[in-house]
Amino acid sequence: MKLLKHLFENNRRWVESVERDNPGFFERLSRGQSPEYLWIGCSDSRIPANEVVGLLPGELFVHRNVANLVIHTDMSLLSVVQYAVEVLKVKHIIVCGHYGCGGVIGAMKGDSLGLIDNWLRFIKDIYHRNGALLDELPEDKRADRLCELNVIQQVANLAHTTIVQDAWQRGQRLAVHGWIYDIKDGLLRDMDVCISAPDQLNEIYRMEVVID
Repeated sequence: MKLLKHLFENNRRWVESVERDNPGFFERLSRGQSPEYLWIGCSDSRIPANEVVGLLPGELFVHRNVANLVIHTDMSLLSVVQYAVEVLKVKHIIVCGHYGCGGVIGAMKGDSLGLIDNWLRFIKDIYHRNGALLDELPEDKRADRLCELNVIQQVANLAHTTIVQDAWQRGQRLAVHGWIYDIKDGLLRDMDVCISAPDQLNEIYRMEVVID
């Protein structure tokens, strides 16, 4: 017995709708992908990456994890970034957080949530570094500001990777953007943080080309 029969029915209706509006779409899609964008977002079910930016399947490469973190030891994320940058040749990487992020809110609290506490420790570190700024805010504003600070930090983390810096050294056009999504109104906000060259980084994070 199929327990999720309704999802297969939904899928068939979706295919029919897409083909009706765009005949031959899936046949063309099967030939390959050439997205210009990589989206690194939160796993939250309320943020459908393609839909919020109005892009079709095949136009947005996507990686999602709890609280949209860029961790330098996360081989899953780094593999996605490497493939997107070096194989697909994306031109833009978007780190998109969102207000009301459960991961960020969970990190602010002292409650134990299990294994994920180890993952959320990275957000606690951001709070610790920005504690004076955050503690000045009204309690109902702190989580939103921490969501924003988290995006800014993850943009920096991404720009510090060897993958992104190697691309710049090759002369590849690549920009890393920080955005945030508001579930309350469905709108994206640009955090005005964009890194597109190594000279925009603090010197300690720049990687020079080694010539043998």
